[in-house]
Amino acid sequence: MSNCPKCNDKAVFDPPQTVFEDYYHPQQVNVIHQVKVVRRHHCVPVYCHTTTVSVEDVYCGDFEGNNRGAQTSALRKKR
Repeated sequence: MSNCPKCNDKAVFDPPQTVFEDYYHPQQVNVIHQVKVVRRHHCVPVYCHTTTVSVEDVYCGDFEGNNRGAQTSALRKKR
């Protein structure tokens, strides 16, 4: 490549290249999802606890009315 003023410039062309510009336009497409609900019923035991209470009075020691309180001499001899 010289810069000679007497030389004519030449143009060389490559073969054309194709360039694509893609444009996308949205289109609505209905997609239907079917859902089937199955209701299953189960019997489950639930325990209900109840309490019974019994009360008993027990006297310990030297209380009046205690059978082992004061013993007579007749009862001591039987043992």
